[in-house]
Amino acid sequence: MAAQSVTIAGARPGATRWSRIRRNRQALLFCYLALAPVLVLFFYVRVVPIIESVALSFYRWDLIKPLKPFIGLRNYTDLLSDENFRLALENTLIYSVATVVVSTLLALPLAVFLARKGWVAAVYQTIYFLPVITPLVPMAIAWRWIYDYNYGLFNYVLSFFGIPAVPWLTSPDIALWAIIIMSIWKGLGYSLILFLVGIRNIPESYLEAASLDGASPWQRFWHVTLPLLRPYLLVALLLRAIFEFRAFDNVYVMTGGGPANATLLLSVYTYQASFVQFDLSLGAAASWVMLLIALVACLAFVALIGRKGTR
Repeated sequence: MAAQSVTIAGARPGATRWSRIRRNRQALLFCYLALAPVLVLFFYVRVVPIIESVALSFYRWDLIKPLKPFIGLRNYTDLLSDENFRLALENTLIYSVATVVVSTLLALPLAVFLARKGWVAAVYQTIYFLPVITPLVPMAIAWRWIYDYNYGLFNYVLSFFGIPAVPWLTSPDIALWAIIIMSIWKGLGYSLILFLVGIRNIPESYLEAASLDGASPWQRFWHVTLPLLRPYLLVALLLRAIFEFRAFDNVYVMTGGGPANATLLLSVYTYQASFVQFDLSLGAAASWVMLLIALVACLAFVALIGRKGTR
């Protein structure tokens, strides 16, 4: 023991530091080796397809033709000149903006009302959140039945008031808005839960101070609750916008993009170009255009909200 103490006391500080560094390097090397199979699999499954899809968009890659010539930006110029692509872009913007804005405007007052503690509020929170965790395809099939012209629940209720049946999913003027209503119902609970978390994290002392200063309930909401909810609003709007911009399942199940391309979204256009027309290169170009539009819109929105937040 005495010899060991002498050895430790007589050891050079530099040698101890280098031994510690060597042990840290060995630990890092072990971690990287342990993670190597997962990283390789992630790179092969995620990164490689992304790189290949970029390269694919510069070729004329038809599944049923043996020749795949390099055509540069021809796929992108074809998209801009395609009337169906422009229609899909317009439908996607209308669908995304309407769904996100209406969901937020409905979820915010509901969150303020349900922020009260009690079992009744908990029951309503569960009811509103159940559609969020329910698989989208079964819900789309159920709503397709609800919208059915002859046997649908909506038209059955309207018949009690003497209102004729409405072609919810077969009219080009109504079909997109019918899907928007379904999407609002499906995603309302997501924004609601985020807003509830934000409201419950606001200190009660802030609201009490505003009340003592004579602020009305509306003034407390507008000047205290809403500014403090800004980060939660940003997260809810961004996540909902990203999700709705790439919506596919509900539209494909309920209408398939019809009638007369009235519900044709960018995601459905990409699917049809790739697996109906067998033009994978055009589908790849459409997917990258959709990604760039979403990225630019999200960055602009974050910059706008951030600038307002600093004032």
